[in-house]
Amino acid sequence: MKFDPKTLNALSVKLHNRRIGVINRLGGDQYYFSFEQDYIDDPNRPVLSLSFKGQRGGLVLPRRPITARLPPFFSNLLPEGHLREYLAARAGVKPQREFFLLAVLGADLPGALIVTPHDQQEGGLHHDSEDRNDDREPDAALRFSLAGVQLKFSAVMEAAGGLSIPADGMGGSWIVKLPSARFPAVPENEYAMLALARAVGIDVPPNHLVYISDIRGLPPDAGRMEGQALAVQRFDRGPGGGLIHMEDFAQVFGLFPDDKYDRRSYANVAAVLWAETGEDGTYEFVQRVVFSVLIGNGDMHLKNWSLLYPNGRTPLLSPAYDLVSTLSYIPSDRLALNFGGSRSLSEVTPDQVRRFADTARLPVSPLWPIVAETAERTATAWEHLEEKDLLPHDIRMAVGEQILAVAAAIRSHRPR
Repeated sequence: MKFDPKTLNALSVKLHNRRIGVINRLGGDQYYFSFEQDYIDDPNRPVLSLSFKGQRGGLVLPRRPITARLPPFFSNLLPEGHLREYLAARAGVKPQREFFLLAVLGADLPGALIVTPHDQQEGGLHHDSEDRNDDREPDAALRFSLAGVQLKFSAVMEAAGGLSIPADGMGGSWIVKLPSARFPAVPENEYAMLALARAVGIDVPPNHLVYISDIRGLPPDAGRMEGQALAVQRFDRGPGGGLIHMEDFAQVFGLFPDDKYDRRSYANVAAVLWAETGEDGTYEFVQRVVFSVLIGNGDMHLKNWSLLYPNGRTPLLSPAYDLVSTLSYIPSDRLALNFGGSRSLSEVTPDQVRRFADTARLPVSPLWPIVAETAERTATAWEHLEEKDLLPHDIRMAVGEQILAVAAAIRSHRPR
């Protein structure tokens, strides 16, 4: 993909291989997304995002440009933190230059989107001094984008069952999440929590642990890491690599990634699910929130909840992902979002559930049975969970104590 920042002023946005809009680069470092007219006029158009859905179901058109970064929906397609810096450095693009970063990474994005330089021919990359990072040559670029901050790669499952990283990083239907430099045994932690969630009845994607030394094609700097990584099958990829559209709830609410812990609550998420998915998605969501309290997961922010569009138009709650007991590392951790007026990880109370239901405008009577059943299932499943033996002793003990304490607190409550 060849582009020159001096002349690249537009990015084409394709959804399910159909061009639906253009991101224009304007003067004054401003960026504006506009839909194609045929997409606007199509009553059966595939959904890009609920953030563009009006109260009566019509399409809401963007009204104003965004300064210095991409519009929120597109900003959320890009990685954050260390992962952004890593991929930007390999691509020779400055991390803060979202427009050019998306031009590099846009061929393999979350969901069914492809973003490419508008009316540009394919070839090699090249940048001027304003947007180039001279630490790396751009031919070393990895051209995929995965949301989040943890170092991860898109991988291909080989016929023999092994995993390999494509030379350009593109096209994989698995995500390989490498160990954290800050916290021990994060892949093992997430693997055990996913196994526990599955035992409780929560929908989770296929996953397994793999030794880093057994992953083919990792960049040398990543391949030198030791221990195990977590491989998770992508639920936005279908058989044969087909693309299934998805969006996270920062995109649903039209918020930038910086606001993923603020400005919305779990009740706001539940209200959207109630309107768009009905009882099934909403009650599954409540179960997952309670499960997060039980395991001490303080990082279930807006980007860790997503909608899938298997038929292109009707949203479903995606499988659960990024389930980690953060309390094992941060004893003072709290819930990522407000849950019924509280961010406490020590209990779930009937009054809290009632406030949550009132805010989300949900019937309250079905909710406490979900809370109580989730607590009992989680405590029982943890007792018999073989995968917990993969955790270091202190993490295993912390998770077990958290589950038992919260389950006991829930048992002590009787809704009035």
